Amino acid sequence: MLVRDAMGGFHILATDLNVESGEGDWGTWVRSGSRSLVLWDSADLVTWSGPRLVEIAPPEAGMAWAPESILDPETGEHLVFWSSKLYSSQDPSHQGEAYSRILSARTRDFVTFSPAEIFIDSGRDVIDTTILIEGGRVHRFGKAEEIGSSSPGVYHEVGSTLFSNDFRTLASRIAAETYDRVEAPIIVRDHRVARWYLYLDQYAESPQGYFALETDDLLTGDWRSVDPARVVIRPGTKHGGILHLARAEWEHVANSLVMWTQATPVKTPAIGCDGGARA
Repeated sequence: MLVRDAMGGFHILATDLNVESGEGDWGTWVRSGSRSLVLWDSADLVTWSGPRLVEIAPPEAGMAWAPESILDPETGEHLVFWSSKLYSSQDPSHQGEAYSRILSARTRDFVTFSPAEIFIDSGRDVIDTTILIEGGRVHRFGKAEEIGSSSPGVYHEVGSTLFSNDFRTLASRIAAETYDRVEAPIIVRDHRVARWYLYLDQYAESPQGYFALETDDLLTGDWRSVDPARVVIRPGTKHGGILHLARAEWEHVANSLVMWTQATPVKTPAIGCDGGARA
């Protein structure tokens, strides 16, 4: 995920996992995977430092996946949150049963982080959470990991504040009628009209990647598929994020890209922020 901090800097937050490396398996990754996030930093979206590792999940965690961040309007801090399976402190080798919860830590500079705390615990495996604060309400989108018709799949819920206990579900099994397996929601508002777009990553069919849904009323939970002719998404685009840019910022990045491609005429693959494709 690409984040703009309160001081005007930018940071990329990524999962420390390479699925395509051929090393390990799913059981290993969720029990003894990396508890760190990978970060890159930039002042202008063109020149980047890093990568650097930040150990953020506690020893009870089996991994730290799909990090995102949102500004807490009550404190002015950045709330960084991610998915971790949590094992008993009496089970240091993480061989027992566990389920994924959403943990969080606070930061102002993306260098120093507060100790991790449980942010969302639904009692079931939940990953890939993203949040939008809109109209004085907090909209959360996540994915329940269990498979089958009884699973809520990708769901949309709304509450009054980031940490309130009044969240209610507006929609569940979003896009399940289109694809068997979807994850990694991205939610963004169209600032030209009152319309919101929800991007989901389908990994049921090849080529995998994002597709779009939309709604004109965020509180209805009525998500409709966007005609593919209206949106162009490169096949294989997975587990990313969308950052609104001012025109001057966009022009700076675009001009720098043109200069770079003229100086280095090679094609480079897109790199996702969450470890690559899922099986």
